[in-house]
Amino acid sequence: MAKDKKTKSDGKKAKAAEKKQKQEKKSEKKAKVKAAKQQDGSDAEDVDIDAVLEEYRRQQEQFLKVTETVADGAPKARAASCFLASPANTNQLLLFGGEYFNGALATFFNDLHIYYIDRDEWRTVTSPNAPLPRSGHAWCRGGNMSNSVFLFGGEFSSPKQGTFYHYNDFWHLDPASREWSKLDFKGKSPPARSGHRMTYFKQYIILFGGFQDTANQTRYLADLWIYDTANFVWFNPTLPPAQLKPDARSSFTLLPHENGAVLYGGYSRIKTTAQPGGRGGSRTTMKAIIHQDCFFLRITPPASDAAPGTAPTVRWERRKKPANSPNPTRAGATMAYHRGRGIMFGGVHDVEENDESVDSEFFNQLFAWNIERNRFFPLGLRKARAAPKKAAGEQQRVGRRNRAQANEDELLAQLAALEASSKKKNGGDDSDDDSDAEAERKAAAAAAAAEEEQKAPVREMPVSMELPHQRFNSLLTVQDDVLYIYGGTFEKGDREFTFDDMYAIDLGKMDGCKEVYARPLDDTWIDSEDEDEDDEDDEYEDYEDDDEDVEMEDEDASKKFTPSSRKKKADVPDDAESTTAESEDMDTEAADADTPEDDGLPHPRPFESRRDFFNRTSTEWQEILMLQLRWKNIRVEDMLVKEIKTKAFELSEEKWWDCREEITALEDEQEASGIGEVVSLADRGDGTSGASGGGPRRR
Repeated sequence: MAKDKKTKSDGKKAKAAEKKQKQEKKSEKKAKVKAAKQQDGSDAEDVDIDAVLEEYRRQQEQFLKVTETVADGAPKARAASCFLASPANTNQLLLFGGEYFNGALATFFNDLHIYYIDRDEWRTVTSPNAPLPRSGHAWCRGGNMSNSVFLFGGEFSSPKQGTFYHYNDFWHLDPASREWSKLDFKGKSPPARSGHRMTYFKQYIILFGGFQDTANQTRYLADLWIYDTANFVWFNPTLPPAQLKPDARSSFTLLPHENGAVLYGGYSRIKTTAQPGGRGGSRTTMKAIIHQDCFFLRITPPASDAAPGTAPTVRWERRKKPANSPNPTRAGATMAYHRGRGIMFGGVHDVEENDESVDSEFFNQLFAWNIERNRFFPLGLRKARAAPKKAAGEQQRVGRRNRAQANEDELLAQLAALEASSKKKNGGDDSDDDSDAEAERKAAAAAAAAEEEQKAPVREMPVSMELPHQRFNSLLTVQDDVLYIYGGTFEKGDREFTFDDMYAIDLGKMDGCKEVYARPLDDTWIDSEDEDEDDEDDEYEDYEDDDEDVEMEDEDASKKFTPSSRKKKADVPDDAESTTAESEDMDTEAADADTPEDDGLPHPRPFESRRDFFNRTSTEWQEILMLQLRWKNIRVEDMLVKEIKTKAFELSEEKWWDCREEITALEDEQEASGIGEVVSLADRGDGTSGASGGGPRRR
């Protein structure tokens, strides 16, 4: 019995210790998250997006010239950036922009980083004229302008991603001088967007697709734009109505071709009407589509005698679905161009069980897409073959050849010495010999210095026969037949991980995956749901003596407290106190209306028409109207719905005109910075608010 008691006692002690350890770990994690919040200022209200960009401009103006400094290490972790092999130097890789999301806040970048392959060294470039911070942009090298890089568009958001907008600016980067320049062009240009793709053909830059976030939903694009780098003009070719062309999409593959470009895959979401079981009728949802089709864009340049600035002739040609394409279908599988083929890596396959639950499978497979044969081939790593042992007879023959070569070299050296001595005997100038010897010494010293410089002080990088971890939306580029894989995203449950690593694979040898660098994943994920649960637990402990009050508090807390709910509650008073509260609320509203600085009314946004402004704020204006009518003792119940909406629109129109001068000034500033329509995700009804990359959005 004593032994049993001791065993039970030890078990209790172990459980107590384990429980204490879990509590300490939970407290430590909570403190870490709280510190991260305080550092990033996530407890504050969402900041003014224009003020954030103005601060970026102010900081950038402090740089007086383009500077390049050696970085302490690789850039900060980021996603949705641009990665490209430098067209000006075969030993350099370029990385620009991107964003990092920690579950609560989004951080955007506009830094240019250069990786020196031969030195295993990262350098950071600062410039007084760099594009503003962004993610989801696209860039490509110039065709005939081989030492140029062109960049268009992208998006930027406030830290909490409550409001954001897309860019429509166009930039040129000289990778040799690191100099950015914003391009001016004639005529119209592509609208603002993100998630598009660009490639090159001769003197043209090709841009297709992407998406725009409007006040109502995410709108995917299917427009084609071609930029003439020689005449500085954008073309938006008008295609025949009957011509088959790609559907609207983003995150697709667009690769160069000797006669134009090829397009494969992509992602989009369309509205569908769902029929839920039971009552409630149909409802509109957004259905994800992973495109598997393929198109060839044939481009015919204008005749040589055509006027400058003449648009090329273009035609979309539908190709068969590529043979042996990856199965199952996947989004976020990125591709890089290499010698007439595309190299594909990663991706994610989503099975949406319902609107709030998605089961995802991630991949780390490597494929080669032969463009001409339109066929996928899986690529696998293989160990280098050991050199076969030579037979004794073959070794003997090799030894004889080596001895013969050595004898020949010795004979040539003796002949050179005899020729030099005969030259001296015939009265040759010693000074010439000295100058020749000096030149030889200088040449040898220069050769030795060049050889020493070419010897890269590269550390020994670990090589694995395993491909990098499963991920999607990784960045790929090929430089000198070597594939470089940078970053990417992975999800587990409700958490999103941004990889902070880079790998290199020799596409000729396929003899392993070299780890250039790999940092541990950041485990600081700010999850508001966990904190809400902790707050509910604390609230339950405070009120556990009164079960009825706790139940009512939980019920009230579960409802979203809005002006409409407060006013509806005041409209139906239960007693004199409710009536008094209603009067006080009305007095407060009236007092706020008298304040010119902040009247509490909905405010229009830049690039927002009167109709769009009313559509976004219709409910609020109707509530304001009904409050005013009640204040005047007018029965709202006697009015028609159409009449209420008409009068509410008149109120919103008056507010729109009152703010017109202020909004016009903001529009001018934003247009000068290449900014399109500003969007608030809080007003959207398609369930796409939140992080731009996670979950079912797969932008």
